Amino acid sequence: MASRREEVLDAIKTLIAGALPNAEVKRNLDKPERIPPGGLVIIRDGDPGEPEVLLSPLTYVYEHRVPIELAAFTSASLTREQTIDQMLSAIGTAAMADRTLGGLCDFIETEAPTSDDLETAGAISGRWADAAIIASYATANPLT
Repeated sequence: MASRREEVLDAIKTLIAGALPNAEVKRNLDKPERIPPGGLVIIRDGDPGEPEVLLSPLTYVYEHRVPIELAAFTSASLTREQTIDQMLSAIGTAAMADRTLGGLCDFIETEAPTSDDLETAGAISGRWADAAIIASYATANPLT
């Protein structure tokens, strides 16, 4: 049986993959070799941080910050900035539509992104953005 932490991370990956059906969505990808035409999203495990501990019954409440990295190129109809903006908007809309990740979390919220150009010698210039989803959830054991 997967831990609550793993269930939440898998649900976030599923949420993003559903919001961006043309993008490649990976978890903890070391270093991407290429950006696919539909864009690339890398979900990092992040840090659940120190839990708030509730007694009776013993419960650990986490505010888990899950970093998300996005990368995209200019498309036939959109600039690279517009492409990244549309990807971020789709993720934000999906998060608003399912604030509990199907009941796994008490609440999820998104963090405002930072972005910049993505340049590689001899390649088309792209755009990247870093954002995060913060998942609030509780568990009876920090390891499960």
